[in-house]
Amino acid sequence: MTEINNRIKLINPLKIQTMPLINVFVVLIIVGVILWLVNNYIPMDGKIKSILNVVVVIIVILWLLRVFGLFAS
Repeated sequence: MTEINNRIKLINPLKIQTMPLINVFVVLIIVGVILWLVNNYIPMDGKIKSILNVVVVIIVILWLLRVFGLFAS
């Protein structure tokens, strides 16, 4: 067990918490379904929908970069 811990320390020296890939997919699916539901079933102006979509996509991209360790907070 200590050998595994030593390997993890070498691979992940900053102790960045990782998220299993299946959890990433589940979160992406949930966010996508919620965004689809909002776009289809909540009546709002097209400009507001566009802004909402852009904001959600930017947030998801930043979150993905952080999850994969490419964007430190």
